[in-house]
Amino acid sequence: MDPAEASKMCGAVIDAIGEVVVVDDDILETVLTGILSRGHVLLEDVPGTGKTLTARSFATALGLSFNRIQFTPDLLPGDITGSHVYREKRGEFEFAEGPVFANVVLADEINRAPPKTQAALLEAMSEGQVSADGTTYQLPKPFFVIATQNPVEQEGTFALPEAQRDRFILKTELGYPDTGEMRTILDRRADRTERTPTPQTVLNGETVPELQLVPERITVDSELRAYLIELGEATRADDRVDVGVSPRGIQRLFEASRSRALINGRTYVAPDDIRAVVRETFEHRVILNSEATVRGVSPAAVVDDIVAQLEVPAVAAD
Repeated sequence: MDPAEASKMCGAVIDAIGEVVVVDDDILETVLTGILSRGHVLLEDVPGTGKTLTARSFATALGLSFNRIQFTPDLLPGDITGSHVYREKRGEFEFAEGPVFANVVLADEINRAPPKTQAALLEAMSEGQVSADGTTYQLPKPFFVIATQNPVEQEGTFALPEAQRDRFILKTELGYPDTGEMRTILDRRADRTERTPTPQTVLNGETVPELQLVPERITVDSELRAYLIELGEATRADDRVDVGVSPRGIQRLFEASRSRALINGRTYVAPDDIRAVVRETFEHRVILNSEATVRGVSPAAVVDDIVAQLEVPAVAAD
């Protein structure tokens, strides 16, 4: 598959989901960027903004299997990964797969479960496998998690462990719909006898792994590679930051930038591709110090300040 064909497919996926989900195309491009980069995506916002519909629509449009896990305070790790069940007729134990065994897993309201249960996803997200009673089970390929979480200020939520946050290549917010978008939502709900719309299936699920390989052929100029490193190192030097972006975080920005360039129809990364995803890649990886937290500084503001302060290298198109 060449980049031009892949870019066309990406556009068709965005268009199909946009017919169902009333949200800015930039948000859909961000989620697709994470999928192309073979990463996981975290959607944060208040309830009722379309996070669940967005995740389900991506699975449908990509022609992939889908499972939804509703995270609750009493959810156990085995409820996610599966467990061994004794089959009386056979007189033996058999592994019963949990809902994590799907191409696309929606971890809905992930931060309503305690950290131990949240961590049950960690091996699956990082290794593409599940371990139970000493046996390892491979997950379907492709595999990625689209997790939704409510703002941590809400009652009954738990902060995600740092290691788990780092496994999400991107974190973004849907935001409230504007007046026009809200009118569209109401018009669709006017007839209660109609079913919730579903997007057209654009791709065969077997095509997705091939599509995920195309960003590997997107070139990144040496000046932009230095710029990526400079952005990451600047988060560590900022006096408002306790823990800055790790080397893995810089690699994730590299990968996301290539995927965003592909979605935009380019065979090379431009500075705009980096700037389009740097906040979503870095924000959840930046841990502020206590003084900045008391002052009400947000990680997003720190990333935005760094981007504004650093000079963007001039790069000629290939």
